[in-house]
Amino acid sequence: MTAVFSHGRLRLYLLKLLDDGPKHGYELIRLLEDRFLGLYAPSAGTIYPRLQRLEVEGLVTHTAAGGRKVYDITEVGRAELRQRADELATLEADITASVQDLSTLAGEIQTEVRGSVRDLKRELREAARQTRQARWDRPVPPPAPAPAASPLLTEFDQRLAAFTMEVGGLVRAHRLSDNQLRTAIRVLDGALDGLRRLLR
Repeated sequence: MTAVFSHGRLRLYLLKLLDDGPKHGYELIRLLEDRFLGLYAPSAGTIYPRLQRLEVEGLVTHTAAGGRKVYDITEVGRAELRQRADELATLEADITASVQDLSTLAGEIQTEVRGSVRDLKRELREAARQTRQARWDRPVPPPAPAPAASPLLTEFDQRLAAFTMEVGGLVRAHRLSDNQLRTAIRVLDGALDGLRRLLR
């Protein structure tokens, strides 16, 4: 969970979201993800236990609709929101600052990932070029014709192009969390190291 929601502040923010109208758990998750511009989304395992506790405390109730529990704030919950209005205003300011920090960090990671992808693409193209050149450079006894481009090499080029486009699209669409971006960088670095070892 992002640090901005430590010390029971997520509980308060859930009440604030429910004060805008009844919602089921996944709507709350989506609203939180939107509030953080897709850079943070709590898991169902984070949201539902808190909703259950809020219900036990009498701050929310739920009804079943379409196979889902739809939660609604009670008057007791609204009274708590009014009592904690100053704390809620501080929380909103902290969320805004956290989103700015996360956006900056995500931008830096995206730049690093794009650089890694460009480097990997360049090195893979160079490796493919060298492989093709090595095939053409091998002496071919006459009258055998010059070797045709290998179907595997064509498939390699297609896979490389598809890989680059898909990774770039995922990064540009902000569909990767910070942890996923860090893991992606490690995966790219590992793939590049493996290809370097293969071509030695």
